[in-house]
Amino acid sequence: MSALSTPFMMAMSQPAQGQQNILVSMLPFVLMLGIFYFLVLRPMKTRQKKVADFQSSLKVGDRVITTSGIYGQITKLGDQSLKLQIADKITIEIARAAVGGLQGQEPVVPVNNEQSGNL
Repeated sequence: MSALSTPFMMAMSQPAQGQQNILVSMLPFVLMLGIFYFLVLRPMKTRQKKVADFQSSLKVGDRVITTSGIYGQITKLGDQSLKLQIADKITIEIARAAVGGLQGQEPVVPVNNEQSGNL
């Protein structure tokens, strides 16, 4: 009877090894996802939060530069847009998202070099 029970015992022990092999084989995938999160997704979320905080903190009188390179002073704020005075008696309305930073400071919105050279 021991000859009959030995294959049965071996068959019972193999799924446990298979489970362990699946976990070991998924470990590199999990590590890659973790590395991707910490190197790409987390910095992107913090950058987006920084930009959103900056654009919500704009106030009348701020001297700003837009993402397209227009310098001006904010004269009126709306929910999604603002009025920007770019010269005497010349005011334009732009989206809040188009404001890249304050004049004389490092831009808050990252500059995309691919678009700036292709006209």
